[in-house]
Amino acid sequence: MVQERKSAHISFLFKSYDMVHYGHSNQLRQAKAMGDYLIVGVHTDAEISKHKGPPVFTQEERYKMVRAIKWVDEIVEGAPYVTTLETLDKYNCDFCVHGDDITLTVDGKDTYEEVKRAGRYRECKRTQGVSTTDLVGRMLLMTKAHHSNIDNPDYQQHTDNFGKGPKGHSPWTGVSQFLQTSQKIIQFASGKEPQPGDTIIYVAGAFDLFHIGHVDFLEMVYKQAERPYVIVGLHFDQEVNRYKGKNYPIMNIHERTLSVLACRYVSEVVIGAPYAVGKDLLDHFKVDLVCHGKTEVLPDKDGVDPYAEPKKRGVFRAIDSGNNLTTDDIVQRIIENRLQFEARNQKKEAKEMAVIEAMKKREQKQQGEAPAQTAH
Repeated sequence: MVQERKSAHISFLFKSYDMVHYGHSNQLRQAKAMGDYLIVGVHTDAEISKHKGPPVFTQEERYKMVRAIKWVDEIVEGAPYVTTLETLDKYNCDFCVHGDDITLTVDGKDTYEEVKRAGRYRECKRTQGVSTTDLVGRMLLMTKAHHSNIDNPDYQQHTDNFGKGPKGHSPWTGVSQFLQTSQKIIQFASGKEPQPGDTIIYVAGAFDLFHIGHVDFLEMVYKQAERPYVIVGLHFDQEVNRYKGKNYPIMNIHERTLSVLACRYVSEVVIGAPYAVGKDLLDHFKVDLVCHGKTEVLPDKDGVDPYAEPKKRGVFRAIDSGNNLTTDDIVQRIIENRLQFEARNQKKEAKEMAVIEAMKKREQKQQGEAPAQTAH
């Protein structure tokens, strides 16, 4: 339910929100801090296809993903790709917010040009170390070493093909690596302790490439009690790879932590939770209910059911969210459309590089400097 709007400082943020990741969530967190009420405009599939290329997720999936991020107060479905003053006025917004990257139309124009001229544009910092390009690249490069093997020649060759245009490298579309800090975790965490009368619910898993399937599951878990306090146990990367194989997890433990913390249904995250939900964990967090989805539960290393203890206590509950989407399904979507995504990113980067060159020339002209000549 959307809360009642406050009278001042209503901000609007427009975005495709395809492959929603913690970088997007951090942008929304910053945008919310600039005002009292945050409205997020999400583009349709048709608009994204026209200006950027094919989206990974449908518009309905993207609408629901954005609604699940805890800093969002309201979303506008089918928001226009080009941000105008008319749109801001329609939703009573004081200003719009965007990251410090650049967004261009299909013909290479800045989509925020009008609101910038009117002084109704604010900028937030892009989260270093994550991009949709990087995540898609990890999915396409089927190696278990992608978390630590950034210097691997195969990985470098792949990122050159996927995240670079023919004439240089854009700082906005390129591949980079995320560095976790305690400050970032504090910014994302709720900081709220469970209160008397709360029902403490524990769930565990990989929650890799945090997606709409996870959101639907956590929403259903949240609805299991009148006053839920949901704790998500995240398994370490090595543990996830043990039971999922291939190149999983796509996101490392630090990235998965922020992705889950950004969800409005989650109160706390256990970083590196044990695979088996045992007595010590249940007692430590005073867990009232343990939930698991419909995915297969593999035995622990010793062959024992990891949910044996909560089942013995009578606090285990299987949850059917009605959404069967898995991380595997998302990877398959990417692989099936590999060439389209590679072309999309190269086209996007070529436009960005052209804008950078134009900006450099304009700055040189303003400073009365001639373009730098190549030394001989």
